[in-house]
Amino acid sequence: MTKKQFFTYLMLVVGFGLAAWLLYQVFREHSFSEIVQSVRDIPAANLALALLFAFGSYLCLTGFDWCGVRYVKNDLPYPKIALASFIALSIGQSVGMSGLSSGALRYRYYAHWGMTTEDVAKIVLLSGVTVGLGMAVLAGIVMVVNPQDAAAVLRLRQEVVITIGAGCLLATALYIALAAFLRAPLKIRSWTFQMPTWKIAVAQVVIGTINFAFVSACLREVMAAGADVSYLKAATAFVLANVAILITHAPGGLGVLEATVRHVMGDQASIGSLVAFRVIYFFIPLFIGLPLSLVVEAIFRATKSGSRPQPNGDQRAAVSAG
Repeated sequence: MTKKQFFTYLMLVVGFGLAAWLLYQVFREHSFSEIVQSVRDIPAANLALALLFAFGSYLCLTGFDWCGVRYVKNDLPYPKIALASFIALSIGQSVGMSGLSSGALRYRYYAHWGMTTEDVAKIVLLSGVTVGLGMAVLAGIVMVVNPQDAAAVLRLRQEVVITIGAGCLLATALYIALAAFLRAPLKIRSWTFQMPTWKIAVAQVVIGTINFAFVSACLREVMAAGADVSYLKAATAFVLANVAILITHAPGGLGVLEATVRHVMGDQASIGSLVAFRVIYFFIPLFIGLPLSLVVEAIFRATKSGSRPQPNGDQRAAVSAG
């Protein structure tokens, strides 16, 4: 086992351990029947809207891959991009280590459709950049417009929080400016990155921001059923939860997301709303993505078998004679 493999497995063990401990801390005061009843108390209309916002988010996520595919100058049709993106991310976001798990799935599909390993690596990298841009814009907005909640959680002065938020927005503007004017590869030590075109950069910012706005709306919808929750506060909780997830590397943010949202929102985040959000945004897509991946894999194998050259008449005769 290499050092890299050992470190990866160690991070998974630590992540699952942390997730289990955090989930215990969040749910220990509630019985199973109380949790079930809390979920049932959420009106069907709120659950339906939450599902709609989750669908909008996963639709935006296909745009992440679309930007990446166009970045490598490939004209793969959108339906194939959407299929690869949904399967990869519906599974990757739940099992954890999304960059590795979803990257491996993307490689399986994109390689089948004729892309090189380098192309797939660039698509995964650009998708990661889109995630960062979308989160930076949403974080910038909530920290500038709603600094008091972030300041209370981070234990910083509101002026500092506003400065951080403005910095996030300025960094995003700088990215677009570099994409518009810098055509030479951007070099940071031994790392080289070719900036996308300004049109792709703008698409990354817009799609990335709308995606996280949809996720925040999904979270707010399940919490609004039991409390008067503002969208900005729900978005603040989601942004801070994602920061905690990035730091801890917990698989799918399990436990970390729930604990952070509970800490930020207090009693406004009922146990039922946390469970409902986890089911709607993570489990339902996972249960769709897993069987869909098996169907696609079966089609790939059938296509590969059908494309093998069949023996001609002389070869069949020789086989029969043998």
